[in-house]
Amino acid sequence: MRVAVLRFPGSNCDLDVVQALGTTEGVEPKLVWHESGGLSRFDAVVLPGGFSFGDYLRAGAIAARSPSIGEVRRLADRGVPILGICNGFQVLVEAGLLPGSLLRNSGLRFVCKWVTVRVEDAATPFARSAKPGRLLRLPIAHNEGRLFLPDDELAAVKRERRVVLTYTDSAGKPTRQGNPNGSRENIAGISNGEGNVIGMMPHPERASDPTLSPDGSADGMSVFGALVRMAGGA
Repeated sequence: MRVAVLRFPGSNCDLDVVQALGTTEGVEPKLVWHESGGLSRFDAVVLPGGFSFGDYLRAGAIAARSPSIGEVRRLADRGVPILGICNGFQVLVEAGLLPGSLLRNSGLRFVCKWVTVRVEDAATPFARSAKPGRLLRLPIAHNEGRLFLPDDELAAVKRERRVVLTYTDSAGKPTRQGNPNGSRENIAGISNGEGNVIGMMPHPERASDPTLSPDGSADGMSVFGALVRMAGGA
């Protein structure tokens, strides 16, 4: 199974994603420069974290106008799994592939910490593969991670079961204290209407090796495992 990791000027988590995917049996990850094209030969695409184009204008705004995003859009229309992580999530929102806006954190500061998120019972194979109700320990590192959805869009996303991940406290409750950036309804990850485009602010690639995690978490591998199973039609 071939997975493209799309690389923009300013991407800084691309190699981490390649490393994490490379430990999954049967997966061949490959870095793809955003101007290179040729995404159609891949079974899934990951847009990694970082600061694409220096986050000028708005985070993800310039990358969303890259020629490669046209290919990503066509793959999404064909049902190919697309995963955007942090800045990749911002790019997908700016490109209109996911709803809402990602605004500055409510505290107006860059937040870098470990958080707990709960996998929701979303109407997508991704969430089902990641096991709804499971709590994951994952790190975040962002300045513009506060997901805002107008009331009507928020109602539609909830009604259509498109919330994939929710920030919670350590007991799995979506409390205010467990919300690191002020996102509406503690939302940490959402999907498109078809369920094959996923955006999330936490970084699963930074929780893919227990020896590199302060609490020994490798929960991020469940995210990549779910993506791979989704690409395989599971």
